[in-house]
Amino acid sequence: MNLFNVYPLYNVTPVKAQDCFVWDEKGKKYLDLYGGHGVISVGHTHPDYVSKLKNQLDNLGFYSNAVQNSLQVELAKKLGELSGYHDYDLFLCNSGAEANENALKLASFHTGKSRVISFKNSFHGRTSAAVAVTDNEKINAPINKQQIATFLCLNDADAVEKELQKGDVCAVIIEGVQGVGGLDEGTTEFFKSLEILCEQYNVILILDEIQSGYGRTGKFFAHQHHNIKPDIITIAKGMGNGFPVGGVLISPKLKASFGLLGTTFGGNHLACAAAISVLDIIKKETLIENAIAVGKHFENQIKKIPQVKNHKGKGLMAGIEFDFGVVELRKKLIYEHHIFTGGAMNKNLLRILPPLTVTKDHIDIFITALKKVL
Repeated sequence: MNLFNVYPLYNVTPVKAQDCFVWDEKGKKYLDLYGGHGVISVGHTHPDYVSKLKNQLDNLGFYSNAVQNSLQVELAKKLGELSGYHDYDLFLCNSGAEANENALKLASFHTGKSRVISFKNSFHGRTSAAVAVTDNEKINAPINKQQIATFLCLNDADAVEKELQKGDVCAVIIEGVQGVGGLDEGTTEFFKSLEILCEQYNVILILDEIQSGYGRTGKFFAHQHHNIKPDIITIAKGMGNGFPVGGVLISPKLKASFGLLGTTFGGNHLACAAAISVLDIIKKETLIENAIAVGKHFENQIKKIPQVKNHKGKGLMAGIEFDFGVVELRKKLIYEHHIFTGGAMNKNLLRILPPLTVTKDHIDIFITALKKVL
């Protein structure tokens, strides 16, 4: 049997990793400034993380949600404390797409409506409703297009209100900072307008923080830069540092009932152990503060390079925009300088999503290599 060929692959096979570095099967060492799509939050194979998972596996790897799981309770408490969302409830699942799928379902249940407002260049996942509100025609199959989604431009509050006035919208879903789309983001004025409009028209505001959350932008959630409180927040990626886990943070105004949502693997014991360890490490090692400091250093160094046309994003969720495509640039960085970086729907944008443990020295290695390649 062969693998279903849906990924264009670099000719690199990682076999070992530690903190911000990975090694391939030939022993070559690579600086990881992409973290597997922003998944590695507290560094590869962090000793506290590894110990927590090993210990949990020695005791109990899995049992279903039909019984009590004290790890879920501990995770919810610590997440509430670190994020500032003490009064919200947590539903645990396995991935970002599932988180958004359940968020949209909750919004539709709560409002009795079905249409969703999303934004151009958005990415929310590849499951049924999540892909329907993703602005990428290539990954939307006919079965997904049965969902009703309207795509608007970022920062056009008048267009949003015009659609909400029609009375059939259940949710507005927006990324704290766009990831795959290319690091564009709403203004503070726009986010505040969305909060007000959704309340006015009985629409659920969903903040997709799957890539932009967990301290990456210098706040626990990117929307906290704008001082708003959405109705639902979705999380995944950095939540488990590589272990598959996702979640939905749910406002008290949305009420639970037995059978409303459900999952077999979501919130299992190993996933909770991974997620608890991540929160403990972020707090203990002040990684959100590190994201601010190293992110500012990155921005300052990038602005000194004349070929760079724009710096996008916040903290350690950064985009470097050129006036040319970055495909060959990324190849040279990985094959000649052994540095992982990312791309985006914006073909002129290099995406940087390092572990939150990255240092200024790591950034300087990248800046030196980038200058050589350019």
